[in-house]
Parts: sequence; structure tokens; C-alpha cells
Amino acid sequence: MATPYVFNIQKYSIHDGDGIRTTIFFKGCPVNCAWCHNPESQRYNKELLYFRDRCTGCGKCITKCPNGANTMGEDGRVILDRSKCNACGICADWCLGSARDMAGKEYTVKELVKEAEKDRQFYEQSGGGITLSGGEVMVQDMDYIEQLCKILHNKGYSVDIDTCGYAPYENFKRILPYVDTFLYDIKAMDNDVHKKFIGVDNTLILENLKKLSADGARINIRIPTIVGVNATEEFMNDVITFLKENSISVKQVNLLPYHNTGKHKYSKLDRDYAVGELLEKPSAESMELFKNIFVKNGFNNTKIGG
Repeated sequence: MATPYVFNIQKYSIHDGDGIRTTIFFKGCPVNCAWCHNPESQRYNKELLYFRDRCTGCGKCITKCPNGANTMGEDGRVILDRSKCNACGICADWCLGSARDMAGKEYTVKELVKEAEKDRQFYEQSGGGITLSGGEVMVQDMDYIEQLCKILHNKGYSVDIDTCGYAPYENFKRILPYVDTFLYDIKAMDNDVHKKFIGVDNTLILENLKKLSADGARINIRIPTIVGVNATEEFMNDVITFLKENSISVKQVNLLPYHNTGKHKYSKLDRDYAVGELLEKPSAESMELFKNIFVKNGFNNTKIGG
């Protein structure tokens, strides 16, 4: 059983399912959303985030790096050569200015369960639980994920899965008995648009959604709503048509307005935020219009935001 990397454990989360939850974020994703606000989640391996503006020029990372990946720049701040960096984390341990941070830590199943159980009183009081997210949780080692879900479920905790849906359906089948709700993304109905902004065909995603519904899963539909991608009445009506024609059982619809709060992370990984200023957040009036379209079509439990 392979141990996946976790890049964040977010406590007191109120946007990832019912009640107060602990959300566990796994590294590695099979799609490439142009607006991804967690770029450190995309790759499966550990990564070093370098906040160069915080560098004090102390030089500790230069002397401690075993691979010579750090050199002093003319401005008195360290330059990181990622071609020499193997993300060992030694420089982060020695950094005096908190300019370096590691994305990715291994936890045994037992360790993750212990971490999640620290907030069980909040779950009990609020009807919350644990949400597994990413990256994409459904493409991790499924022996590990199944064991984690089973233990949490058997202990009486609510388990939700936040997923883009792009994974083999047998992975969903394995954990279906232990999952309370699937928080399922729909980002584009048109295949060309889906390939352009998400990087893959949407056929598998939509087929998995139909199968999950047929197998009795509890499903929340989540729609990242973005001007330039899907923030149109036509798209919302296309989603509704698909849900109705395929008799998808939907507990809740969440319309999630686009934000670029993760934009600053890209430079910390020496990557470009590809969409730049091309994408925009929909207006409050537009979001209300989209919500009303769903409500008028019988999806009464439709909310703006998580």
C-alpha cells in the first residue's frame, strides 16, 4: 500500500460539506484546471515553496543544502535552482525568515485518523465530519483511501469526498459504502471548452456521475462559476438538462464564484498563472440569476458559495 502525500489539513472547515469539518488535502491531480487555486496540489511528489520576498539573506539554506541548489543573488536574497532541488526539506528546517515551506507530508492511515479525531466534539455538535479532497483523492492509492474511509466510517464519523470525477469508476465503488456525500464538480458541459480549461475530456466525469447516482450515492453538485468559461445562462441550463435527463439524484447545488486568491502561490513554485487576468468573477447579480435558474427548475437547495 503506497502512502500518498498530504499537503494540508484544514480544521474548522465550513465549506466542504455539512457542519464543521476537517478537510484533508491530498497531492496529485489528473486534470489541470486553468484557475487552480492550489497549484501545490497538482503534482504527486513533495515540493518546496519559496517565498523569495521573505528571504533575509542569512545564507543558512546555502550552507545546509546537500545539492547546492541555493546561491546568493545580487539583491541579497537567495536564488533557488529547482533543477538541483530534490525537495528534501532541509533548507526549510533551517530558514530563519520562514521563506521556505514544504508541500507534502506522509501520514499513515492511523496518523490521519488520529489527526481527524482531535476535533470530534465539533463534528458531534454541528453534524460535521471529515472531507477528503485534493488534488484528487480518487486517484490516490485506493487501498490506503479505502482503509481510511472504512475506519472513519466505522468510528461513526461522516465522510465526504470532494472530487472532480476524473478517475476509474471502480475506485468510487470501493469506497461508496463508507461515504456520506460526494461533492462533485461540473465545470464545463461542452467537451472543447472542458479540454481547453481543464485539460481532459469530460466523458468519464459525466459517466461516473450517472453511475454514482444509479448506485444510490448522496451527491452535491459544485460548479466553479467563471466568466469566460461557464458563467452563462446557457451553461446552467445545459447542466440542468443533463441532470434531469439522466435522473441524477442531487441533494444540493453549490455555485462557487471564481476567485484568484491562489494566484500568489504560482511564483512560489516558479510557475506561471496561465490564465492571468483572462478570467473574472461573476457579478452578484449574475450569481443570483444562475441560482434562480436552478431553483425554478426544481433544485430548491441551491446555494451561492460552499
